[in-house]
Amino acid sequence: MCGRFTLAQSSQIIAKAFDVGNVPPLTPRYNIAPTQPVATVIIKPEQKERQLLLLHWGLIPSWAKDKKMGARLINARAETVAEKPSFRAAFRHQRCLVLADGFYEWQQQERKKQPYYFRLSDGRPFAFAGLWAHWEGEDGEVIESCTLLTTEANQLMQPIHNRMPVILDPRDYDLWLDLDVPKSELLQQLFRPYSGEEMTMYPVGTQVNKANNDNPECIKLFSI
Repeated sequence: MCGRFTLAQSSQIIAKAFDVGNVPPLTPRYNIAPTQPVATVIIKPEQKERQLLLLHWGLIPSWAKDKKMGARLINARAETVAEKPSFRAAFRHQRCLVLADGFYEWQQQERKKQPYYFRLSDGRPFAFAGLWAHWEGEDGEVIESCTLLTTEANQLMQPIHNRMPVILDPRDYDLWLDLDVPKSELLQQLFRPYSGEEMTMYPVGTQVNKANNDNPECIKLFSI
């Protein structure tokens, strides 16, 4: 699974990397946690162009009676996303890019869980494959939310955890966002684990365990 990630890049870098205009100033984030706002890129049918939106992390399906359901749907397994009732409609009609420049995973050790930080070797921002949904409560409250897809771990990740988020190649952004793609088989080809040879990882301190800790210390190398 993926339960914490980072996005500390400037708005200018984000706009260029994901081909979006009018990117508002973004606060550097070093410990993004579920239920918090996350930067996403979507294409709404009525607009036909990419836009950056901040969505609630934790998918709330349009049919959900309680918005708390989103806390259980921060990740979606890529292998079953096309069939699961919570995700299948969004998989067909509401796909998005969830923007990041790194993520955390924890390794179970004898007496503790050691956090590790993963990023691309060149440090550039990247996109997780995501889904989004529009939810309206009985009281008129409106929440637009998202989830991240996960897949099997690559060789770099395997010693730490058996799952990792689906990281998309920039050449596949258009395909993932294209809601006119006729067959899910084309999309499922994107779910392969990202190459571990293009990534790096290192241990970090346990301050990342608390969502209130959101500063550069979270990604600082920690000596085990």
